[in-house]
Amino acid sequence: MKRILIVEDEVAIREFEAINLKRVGYETVEAGSGEEALEIYDNDPEGFDIALLDVMMPGMDGFALCKELRSRSDSIGIIMLTAKSQEMDKISGLMIGADDYVTKPFSPTELLARVDSLYRRVSKSKPGAVTKPSTQLESGRFVLDLRSRTLSKDGKNIELTQIEFQIMEYFFANPDEPISRSVILHKIWGDAYFGEEKIVDVNIRRLRMKIEEDASDPKFIVTVWGMGYKWDTTAN
Repeated sequence: MKRILIVEDEVAIREFEAINLKRVGYETVEAGSGEEALEIYDNDPEGFDIALLDVMMPGMDGFALCKELRSRSDSIGIIMLTAKSQEMDKISGLMIGADDYVTKPFSPTELLARVDSLYRRVSKSKPGAVTKPSTQLESGRFVLDLRSRTLSKDGKNIELTQIEFQIMEYFFANPDEPISRSVILHKIWGDAYFGEEKIVDVNIRRLRMKIEEDASDPKFIVTVWGMGYKWDTTAN
């Protein structure tokens, strides 16, 4: 069963989300606060595929909850739900570990499309998921393990979200090849994704902070001006 933790302090909105997700086959567990959600998650840390987090909640808000959930799991999918459309709110959520965001008000169609897209990516990390025959991809100082879905640099493990892992897998499969933001977006998030290309830039920024010696002067994930990004093997 595909299981989702819905965290929303407004009952009507929470029920709206739950009803629409149940209609398409998701099992939902509801929480009215960040504190309640964290308690539910800690009682069953392997039981959830996705968490839908409202940003504006009393007590522990969505940003704080996102940080806590991401510190506990790299594999759970996290979507932030916010009534705010300010650029920094979206970027802030992505930088602390969210995989996607949806701005209120949203239609059931948009919500389900985002959830389905994220679930397809998250499900690849589940036990029993099919991987390529070769379980490891190597690129200089880096090793990407497709079975454990981990990345290491100089033998040291680097914790990645599933979105970050899939971006790295795509880079490893296309070394030294400039790849546009739109290609990365459609490859990783899918053709049905409703969001904007800046989600690619934010995830690249997060990756650089994890793998580069100096994220402000990247050597491995380099910007190709007017195009997008490439994985530079000469830096290895």
